[in-house]
Amino acid sequence: MLSRIYIKNFALIDALDVSLKNGLQVITGETGAGKSIILGALRLILGERADLKSISKTEEKSIVETEFELNNQFKKFFIENDLDYEHQTIIRREILPSGKSRAFINDVPVTLDVLKELSSQLIDIHSQFETSNLFTSEYQFKIIDGLSENKKIIEDYQQDFSEFQSLKIQLKKFQIQFSENTKESDYKQFLLNELEDLKLDEIDYDDLQNQLSVQENAGMISENISQILSRFHQEEIGFLSFFNEAKNKLSKIAEVSSGFSELDERLETSFVELKDIISELEDESEKIEINPENLVILSELNNKINALFLKHNVSGIDELKEIRNQLLGEQKGTAEIETHIAEIEENITKKQKSLQSLSDKLSKNRKKSVPVFIKKAEDLLKKLGLEKAKVNIELTDASDFNQFGKENIQLLFQANSGFPLKPIQTAISGGERSRVMLAVKKIIAESDELPTLILDEIDTGVSGKVAEEIGNLMREMSNDMQLIVISHLAQVAAKGNDNYKVVKEDVNGKTQSTIISLNKEEKLNEIAQLLSGSKITEAAMAQAKELIG
Repeated sequence: MLSRIYIKNFALIDALDVSLKNGLQVITGETGAGKSIILGALRLILGERADLKSISKTEEKSIVETEFELNNQFKKFFIENDLDYEHQTIIRREILPSGKSRAFINDVPVTLDVLKELSSQLIDIHSQFETSNLFTSEYQFKIIDGLSENKKIIEDYQQDFSEFQSLKIQLKKFQIQFSENTKESDYKQFLLNELEDLKLDEIDYDDLQNQLSVQENAGMISENISQILSRFHQEEIGFLSFFNEAKNKLSKIAEVSSGFSELDERLETSFVELKDIISELEDESEKIEINPENLVILSELNNKINALFLKHNVSGIDELKEIRNQLLGEQKGTAEIETHIAEIEENITKKQKSLQSLSDKLSKNRKKSVPVFIKKAEDLLKKLGLEKAKVNIELTDASDFNQFGKENIQLLFQANSGFPLKPIQTAISGGERSRVMLAVKKIIAESDELPTLILDEIDTGVSGKVAEEIGNLMREMSNDMQLIVISHLAQVAAKGNDNYKVVKEDVNGKTQSTIISLNKEEKLNEIAQLLSGSKITEAAMAQAKELIG
C-alpha cells in the first residue's frame, strides 16, 4: 500500500506531503491544478527518465519520495538485491541541478533497473490513453490465468521455460564451437599423429646431433685417434716413454734441490692426467663403429624433426611438445564438447516433457475459465454503458513453447450487436477502451493480489447512470486493493473512502500546486462543486448528500 507521497521542487510543486490510506482514495481538482504533475513525479518512482526541466529551483535538487507498507512476500527481493527489508519501505528519486538522477531504497543507492523491478510490483498507473497493454498476449494471459488459478502452475512453467531457453542457448553455443573444431579436426589430428609418432619425450636432441655427427665422421675420428695413440706408444720415440723419462730425471733433481719440488709435482700430475687421457682415447676408439644403417636411422629422425621445426616455425623439441599438448587438448576438448552436447540435448528433452505437462494443465484450466471471463466481462460492460458488447478469448495451439505455454491467445471484442468479434486492438474505439480496461482490472482484482492501482481520469466522457456504476465498481475494487482515482465525476468522488483535492495558488508571486486532504464537509462541498460548477447551489448540495448516502 502507498502510504505517503513527498514531492519537493518539482515543476509547480514547491513542497507536497500527503498521507494515503487503504481503500478508495479519490483525488479531484480543476483542470491544470497539477494532478498530472503529481503523476509525473510518481512515474519517476517507476524508473522513468528524469528531466532537468522538471526542477523548479534550478540551484536545488528535486526530490520525489514514496513510502509503502510491505508484507513479507517482498523479503526475497530485498535479500536478492542486498537491501534491508523494512515493513515501511521508502523509495526515493533525486534529480540534481547537474541533470543527473539518483535512486534509493531505504536510503541505499540502487540502479534504475532495481528500482523499476520493485516499484512495478507496487504501483500500476493507468490513464485513459494507456490501454495498449490490453492488446498484449502477456496481459491477456494474465487475465485468464488469474481466473484459472494458474498462479503456481505458471510460475513452475516459466521457471522451466527459462531453464529451457538457457539450455537451448548453451546447446547452440556448443554446436557452433563443435562445428568450428570439426572443420579443422582431421588436419589437426594429422599434425598430432606426426608429433606423437616421433615420441618427443624420449628424444634428447643434443645427444641426437652428437650421435649423428659421430656417425657421419666415424672414419676420420677413428683414424686420428689411432695416430695419436701410435705416437704415444712408439718404443723408440714414443711421447709417453719420453714423458716418463723426463719425469724420473726431474724427480732426481728435486731430491737434491727443493726449488724443483713444485715443478716435479706438476709434471707428475700432468703425467697422470696424460695417462688417463690415453686410456679414455683407447676406450672411445673401441666404441667407434662405422654403421651405415644406424647413420640412415639417425639422419631420417633428424630430418623429420627439422621438417617439423620448419612446419611449426619453432626451433626446439620443447616447443614441439607444447604444440603437441595443445593439439591433444583441443582434440580432447572437441570430444568433451560432444559429450556436453549430448548431455544438454538429454536435459532439453526432459524439460520439453515437463513443459508439455505443465502447458497442458495451463490450457485445460484456461479453457474452463473462458466462459467465466465472458460472463463477468459482459455483465460489467453492461453496467458501464456497453449493453451490446461481446467479448471472447480465443486460445489456439502454438507450434512451439512460449513464455505462457504452448498456445496463443487473442482477446476478441465487439461493441455492437450483429457484427463479428474481432481482435480487440482493431475493434475497440477510444471511448470504449477505458471502460473495457476498468472491467478487466475489476476481474483481475477479484482473483489476484494487485499492487496499488492509480486510475487517471479513465472515467472521462461518461455521466449519469454509467458514472454511478463506475463509482460503484471502483468502490468494489477497493475492497480488495488500494485504489487511487483521479476523477472529475461527482459520482466517483462520492464513493471515496478518503478524498483529496489538488489546488493551485499564488505564493509570493509564484504559482504553486499542492494537495490537501478533505474532511467530510470539504468532501461534500467538493462533490457539490463538481455537480454545479464554481457556484454551489442548494440542489447540488442535496444531490451531493444523496450521492454520498
